[in-house]
Amino acid sequence: MNWRKILNQESAQGFAHFIGQSDAVGKTLLLILLGMSIVSWTIIVIKGLALVLRNRRSERFLSLFWNASSLDAVAGEIATHGARDPFSHLISHAMHAQAHHARYGAAKLEEAGTAGDFVTRTIKKVLDEEMTQMENGLTVLATVGSTAPFVGLFGTVWGVYHALVAIGLSGAGTLDKVAGPVGEALIMTGVGLAVAIPAVMGYNGLTRANRVILSKLDAFAYEVHTFVAMGSPMSAAGAASAKPAASIRPLAA
Repeated sequence: MNWRKILNQESAQGFAHFIGQSDAVGKTLLLILLGMSIVSWTIIVIKGLALVLRNRRSERFLSLFWNASSLDAVAGEIATHGARDPFSHLISHAMHAQAHHARYGAAKLEEAGTAGDFVTRTIKKVLDEEMTQMENGLTVLATVGSTAPFVGLFGTVWGVYHALVAIGLSGAGTLDKVAGPVGEALIMTGVGLAVAIPAVMGYNGLTRANRVILSKLDAFAYEVHTFVAMGSPMSAAGAASAKPAASIRPLAA
């Protein structure tokens, strides 16, 4: 058996050879998959780093919040360093809404009702904004994860079709003439899966992390509503809420 001949035949096949003999449709599909991969990895990296930074800032602010002597001290900290996490963003808007309603009253339709009603609407608006911001880009990951395998499969079907047509025109239907081109066409399916799997894993991981922080934010919103709108003393409410309790319920509509 001539091993050198076999090695030369194997080296003549492969990804580079597949790209070289692909037509415009095959190369376009490969470029689409490459673009999907770049976009999905960019979103995963950016959203992942933002998630880590958001969690660190949130823990730092919550520690400061529960150890503050009053809401004025919290407001001073936010005025100095800014609202850089969802929790400080929520308390900042809630205190601003309460102060605005106390000063101007119900001057507009969106301010109708009591100060507690206005603060409640403001809190729910901030929660919606934070949810929208956290979910931004996740639709792209879901789309890539669900469509990339089918794009790769279409590329495989297209490659197999042209390989079989070329083999039929050449009149050589032996196994060594069929297996190589058909095997190369399967590369597109592998590429599609390689693009889809990280996108699906990134989507699931980011979705779960967002769900956890939104759950904590929703529980914190109830405490903020108690402090700001109902005027509960900081010491009494803070001591009861320093640790998550089973009695905490979501913010009422």
